[in-house]
Amino acid sequence: MSDPAPSASAFSSCPVPLAHRAEITVGHGGGGTLTQDLIDRLFRPAFAHPALDAQHDGAVLTAAGARLAFTTDAHVVSPLFFPGSDIGQLAVNGTVNDLCMCGARPLWLSAAFILEEGLPTATLQRVVTSMRQAAAAAGVAIVTGDTKVVERGKGDGLYVTTSGIGLIEHALTIAPASVRAGDAILLSGDLGRHGMAIMATRANLSFESAIESDCAPLVAPVQALLAAGLELHCLRDLTRGGLATALVEIAETAQLALAVDETAVPVTELVRGACEILGLEPLYVANEGRFVCFLPAAQADRALEILARTAPGGPPALIGHVRPAPAGQVTLRSVIGAERILDRLSGEQLPRIC
Repeated sequence: MSDPAPSASAFSSCPVPLAHRAEITVGHGGGGTLTQDLIDRLFRPAFAHPALDAQHDGAVLTAAGARLAFTTDAHVVSPLFFPGSDIGQLAVNGTVNDLCMCGARPLWLSAAFILEEGLPTATLQRVVTSMRQAAAAAGVAIVTGDTKVVERGKGDGLYVTTSGIGLIEHALTIAPASVRAGDAILLSGDLGRHGMAIMATRANLSFESAIESDCAPLVAPVQALLAAGLELHCLRDLTRGGLATALVEIAETAQLALAVDETAVPVTELVRGACEILGLEPLYVANEGRFVCFLPAAQADRALEILARTAPGGPPALIGHVRPAPAGQVTLRSVIGAERILDRLSGEQLPRIC
């Protein structure tokens, strides 16, 4: 006997998220399909500018003969303090790293605070102290800012927005559009620590060793790669949406195909175990101190040697190569040799992680 056909109501209640929504959802902030839809439908048409078309971690601008990188970031992480880091360190390193991904030497930051009425001043003191220490470690100065206070219950404690300016001191154009077929894809270190440190804290998960956030500045490894004279084509730090989303964004902008070997992607046993418990995929978990590097395959060994000395969370790894086609596609070869296509997340995997 054949099964009855599904009713129309069964289809109408399907929970698959729709790309175009009448209201903003939490998923719009997750860095996946909904975020990209918001950017493409609203922000890019409203603020049309060639710098936005690069779809990079920051804008590359020219002023008085100098090439500058400019970026901005809002930080709404919950909880404010988590193993290995906090919202203050995250705010500084997040902006510093976006400038690094443009190939710039970070110089100056701004910091704007939205404080909720009732926030303990001791909490704010701890955050700004952390920011001062992170800025010193990254070699930048916080030179301007702003403060606003909202009513109790309206601000979730504390939000921080940081903007940054960096100087580009070379002739390279480091951006997704510079990626070329044949390029090697390097990963600076292991994946998933930041997102899983926060999720483990929220879920009160206990492990033999604590999972600590990978939050760290990326100035040293990027400047070392540049000082070595390597032909860097693209850099991207793996924040919201993790490695998978970053690769999809680059493939679509470059209109090339990326082939990645899953067995080459480093994930610690602690992170992998936590992901299994929570039903998460490490490739999509956020990081705050890891990046991918695209450069000619002939220079991969030299770049790996430099990253092994300078990048946090090593050892680095060669995880894949760039192919000419099919344009915009990212494939992952599994441990058993099967290939599957990687795509953006349709919604929010880890809410409030940065």
